[in-house]
Amino acid sequence: MTSAGEPDVGVRVMASVQRRRRGRGATRTHWALYLFPVPALALVVAFLLLPLVQSFQYAATDWNGYSATYKSMGLDNFIHAIFNDSLFQNSVVNTLKFTLVVVIVQTMLSLLLAVLLVKNSRLNIVLRSLFFFPTILSSVAVGFIWAFIYDPTFGLMRGLFQMVGLGALSGSYLGDQQAAIYWVAMVQIWFHAGQLMVVFIAGLQLVPQELYEAADIDGAGKWARFRSITWPMIAPATTIVVAYTTIQCFKAFDLILGIAGNPPGTALDILSTRIYTSFANSQYGYASAESIIFMAVIGIVVLLQRWALRLTQARE
Repeated sequence: MTSAGEPDVGVRVMASVQRRRRGRGATRTHWALYLFPVPALALVVAFLLLPLVQSFQYAATDWNGYSATYKSMGLDNFIHAIFNDSLFQNSVVNTLKFTLVVVIVQTMLSLLLAVLLVKNSRLNIVLRSLFFFPTILSSVAVGFIWAFIYDPTFGLMRGLFQMVGLGALSGSYLGDQQAAIYWVAMVQIWFHAGQLMVVFIAGLQLVPQELYEAADIDGAGKWARFRSITWPMIAPATTIVVAYTTIQCFKAFDLILGIAGNPPGTALDILSTRIYTSFANSQYGYASAESIIFMAVIGIVVLLQRWALRLTQARE
């Protein structure tokens, strides 16, 4: 028996045993466990860090990719690309146009589809599958399909316009220097809107229904419910969708080549295809400088997107 206010002896013994076990467990970590990350770190160093460092090295040279000698160029490659290379400047503009249109339209369309198909009914599940289906296709296959659809002579779009009496709208869609990049943006949106719809559906299904019930009691309309409840609650999903869409836009290399061929014309030349062309022309030093500028553009775009998302969510 123990006096009042004193802990039981058994409790004290068990606590002491658990402390000793925890102490022994903390000191018994075998040194070999620290070797497990080594293979992954080796791969990162060999295939990411070293090539990144070498790209900075080659960007300051005129190396052609196979010669044993090269000449130091300093910052000349960067200066030429930014201020004097009209083809590179054109690819930057095309990339930004493509990214802006796809991010805005694809995000809005995928969110609209998610709101309409959020309920788990049989019809909605079938429609989700249909909208998701293009995502499982390869980018090259999608490019070939839409190159046929856009063909000005026997393409499907030309036939549809003529069928409904809008033949005046048919034309050389990919041959239009001003609008070609937007027609390809439509393909990208068709390609991935269903995939990002799934992300939004997951976010919408996590919103507590009690919030909507409280809004109904307060007499809030559909737009007020969306603005005050849905949009703030799906902010994490929106961030994922915008970031992933941006990555897809910068990686649209195979889609562009599938639609426009290799090399694409100036109307469809984006940063990734421009850099590829420089490498193909044995301008390894110059292409490395273009790649570094490409990374800087990506960083700026990502920072602007994060700032815009935070500003929008703060206002809500």
